[in-house]
Amino acid sequence: MAESQQKTVVLQGLDAGMFGDILSYIYSGTLHVSLNKVQLLYQAADLLQLDYVKDTCSSYMAMNVECSTCVALYKFADVYSLDIVRKACLQLIDINFVEVASSEEFCSLSVNQLTEIISHDELDVKDETTVWEAAVRWVHNCRVDRQHHLPSILPHIRFNLLTPDDTAAISEHPMVKEDPGSSEVIRNGVLRGASNMKPRFGIGAEKMVLFFETSPNPNRMQGINPRIGQSFSIHFTEIPPIVSATVTSDNEIYVLAKESEDQMSLLLYKQMKSVWEQMSVVEKLPGLIRNQHLLALDGHLYYLACDWTKPSHIVRYSMKRYHKNTNSEWQDCSQLKDDISDMEPSLSNGCLYLLCSRELYCYNPTEDRWFQRAPPTKSTHVFWTNITLGTEIFRTDMNFTSVSVYDTEADRWQELPAWKSPLEAEDRDYNANFFVFENQLHVYLDAAKCKYRQVLVYDRHEGVWRESEYTLPDVYWDCSPVAARVYLPGVQDRCANTQRTIDAGDTAV
Repeated sequence: MAESQQKTVVLQGLDAGMFGDILSYIYSGTLHVSLNKVQLLYQAADLLQLDYVKDTCSSYMAMNVECSTCVALYKFADVYSLDIVRKACLQLIDINFVEVASSEEFCSLSVNQLTEIISHDELDVKDETTVWEAAVRWVHNCRVDRQHHLPSILPHIRFNLLTPDDTAAISEHPMVKEDPGSSEVIRNGVLRGASNMKPRFGIGAEKMVLFFETSPNPNRMQGINPRIGQSFSIHFTEIPPIVSATVTSDNEIYVLAKESEDQMSLLLYKQMKSVWEQMSVVEKLPGLIRNQHLLALDGHLYYLACDWTKPSHIVRYSMKRYHKNTNSEWQDCSQLKDDISDMEPSLSNGCLYLLCSRELYCYNPTEDRWFQRAPPTKSTHVFWTNITLGTEIFRTDMNFTSVSVYDTEADRWQELPAWKSPLEAEDRDYNANFFVFENQLHVYLDAAKCKYRQVLVYDRHEGVWRESEYTLPDVYWDCSPVAARVYLPGVQDRCANTQRTIDAGDTAV
């Protein structure tokens, strides 16, 4: 090589500051990554063929994608073929399409990047005109250079989702009328060929509360919307028994399923295809497992297991975490060392709380540490369930006779007024479960002894429980219910290994 004969070698395209960071890493083994320099650092590592630094940077980008940076990171990932970063960016763009499409950065996309995005089923838009308007804005940003791309963009507009008036308006748009090729696409291709295009996620989605049942039926997911009285039921025969479920902040539905006596599968529900995709396998935590939980917090999924030792009935919690955007291995978290009574987890203010009848602990993910918080003011012998609403955590016993709320910011407990049950005392053998729907606290009461089912809604202004007008169908569950926006057309029979059923009392959707 010519450089071997030179006293000084000039490294073209290498930022001096990044080279200094890499030298520091080579000598110290420590790499400092931040959002303002991660792309430059990756480029330097790519030039120097430092795979560890590249992997660290790509994982960091995937874990720190935000709405304000998703387009820029998507373009960068597209150039360097960083699949995990592209996937994380596209997912965020799909969810926040309206906001992203109105940004200046959106107009800097290439035509191939634009058409990839607007071809997605997962776009969260209420109507197809939003997609058309985004495409128009992109062309207008540099019309002289982009007008000729319009015929290749139009096939990705789902004309079957537009009203006749909207379609006519597009056909009469100046950009279309001035371009014979675009008019030809609409007349001869798009209108006839788009009839089988499915609705976008945002058009077909509805907020639902999801219940998961594993016995006596195969895995069954039931969804209900108490406000409009809508429900569905769907069986999944192709996956192991579900033990816990969670919904992420970007509306992804994950479950833990029992793969074997030693392993659990982490599955992601692909709503537009109505199938489950295995994302990871986690070793079941050791000991006699009494309860297992899956929770989502700040891009991580947490697997908690309650180890119940006999005959002392001492309970210990163990925990692992997994970042959903990096496909990394499960990592052990700091363990709670105290011997505790039976507990249930909850999330609030970026922390994880373990709540029981007499103790309350808080886990800080940033510090990987546990802290003890104010214990409940009223001990409950049989603590049943809890849920988070904003910065408050609500808890109740099994029979819904004692309800209290914990303020995570004030570190303070307060008792809530009891509900006056219409049942006789001997019949109040409830199975109570909280759920939050449209920012309101609900409780589903099921008294199997007298076949009584009722949904109550908590009126925070009046401080009272009110009976809901909507009566649920027969709902059973093996893990706590979760709320998510669900693509309702996705429960149709579009998949050979998914069987949809409508139960008695259910409303077909």
